[in-house]
Amino acid sequence: MNKTEYLNRLDEQKKIQELMKGDKYTLNFHLIPPSGWLNDPNGLCQFNGVNHIYYQYTPFDATWGMKLWGHYTTEDWITYKEYEPFIFSDIEDDRDGVYSGSAFIKNNEFYFYYTGNVKHTDKKYDYISAGREQNTILIKSKDGFTYKEKKTLLKNIDYPKNMSCHVRDPQIFEKNDNYYMVLGARDLDDIGCILIYQSKDLENWDYHMTLTTPEKFGYMWECPNIIEISGQTFLICCPQGVEQQGIDYANIYQCGYFPLELDFEKKEYKFGDFIELDRGFDIYAPQTFLDGNNRRILIGWMGIPDADYTNQPTIDKGWQHALTLPRELKANGKKIYQLPLEEYKKLRGEVQKTLDCSAENVELNFEFTTCKNFNLTLRDSISLTYDGSVFTLDLEKCGFGRKTRSVKLKNLIDIQIFLDNSSIEIFLNSGEEVFTSRCYSKNLEANPKFSGEYTLNDFKWYELKKFEILK
Repeated sequence: MNKTEYLNRLDEQKKIQELMKGDKYTLNFHLIPPSGWLNDPNGLCQFNGVNHIYYQYTPFDATWGMKLWGHYTTEDWITYKEYEPFIFSDIEDDRDGVYSGSAFIKNNEFYFYYTGNVKHTDKKYDYISAGREQNTILIKSKDGFTYKEKKTLLKNIDYPKNMSCHVRDPQIFEKNDNYYMVLGARDLDDIGCILIYQSKDLENWDYHMTLTTPEKFGYMWECPNIIEISGQTFLICCPQGVEQQGIDYANIYQCGYFPLELDFEKKEYKFGDFIELDRGFDIYAPQTFLDGNNRRILIGWMGIPDADYTNQPTIDKGWQHALTLPRELKANGKKIYQLPLEEYKKLRGEVQKTLDCSAENVELNFEFTTCKNFNLTLRDSISLTYDGSVFTLDLEKCGFGRKTRSVKLKNLIDIQIFLDNSSIEIFLNSGEEVFTSRCYSKNLEANPKFSGEYTLNDFKWYELKKFEILK
């Protein structure tokens, strides 16, 4: 879909947006698509004090379709500006979709890297070993809103010969006077891996090395980010094809990270154990960036591909999916902790201490002195339980196919919950564990009820204001 085709269909978008106005499940303090479908966050970066949030976007269909890059900006994480799509599918090398990618800022210029998707239809293909092009494409921009040309940097022939047609989602970083590109990949033996390329000028790239685990861990690793927090290197990625093990790896595809030892010069590396980043039903394709305060900020897609549960209530209103609350990442040894951004405190109304919580969009905070077990219901349809060793989220009454997700937890120290019209984000023990999910309760009043064997040091809640979005 090129820009002309998009502009010629804006009447369709207006009709969808009129339908969306009547949706009680629209989100108030999360970014959703202006219409249609949203998935992976892309191109996250800060430039001259402005945070740019691009994302996978299908404007005219709430279920699937041609992918563009939508665009929001914010300076304070409370007020946003919405723009027309930034990247359209308008050259031969991205004719079937502008897929995921990232941004890199150098010398006051944006370098956008993304995967251009091409699917051949001249004969029957499996689209794994043949029939698909995954082209790595570069756009340079002075302002993040306009560009002059696209340049294809890598094609299938430029990837190692043992790779399948699934190589995508470039991320760029600089280290030791070199630039590195990280790509998620699937080899011809159906083993998930990461390809790393090296460059001196951000345009000419040479293959450097491949990362994978000693034992197979899924058949494809999507949306990779190699980052460093407090001196510890991590590989965040989304492995596909990992079998469930008890309460672990319960989603169809995983979202998590490996602690990583990586020597670029010697081309040596060692993986730690994979750790799930989030235990909820709706989390995938997270991307991170450093802001002007040197905070490592993560935003994820509040959704997941190919799940057996649905978002039918919003699909009926012409839209689907959202982005998570942005989170600051901290490291405690080889463990990542996630904290809601400090800026979200500006959304709070007056602090409330009573159990009478009839508000709909709220933040609830529990701080325990001791906790042997704990039971909490919200909206009479969302259930949270802790039995002394396992914490469980139960959405069976309002999940549209979502049932339970759990995590082992040695102790429960505090709970912070963000409850929007059709989403819940739960932060346990100051971000040690997180649950992110969509939920569709009939009654949206929070109405918390809790019981168990515990001693509360503090309980408080806040009604939350909605984002202001300027179009």
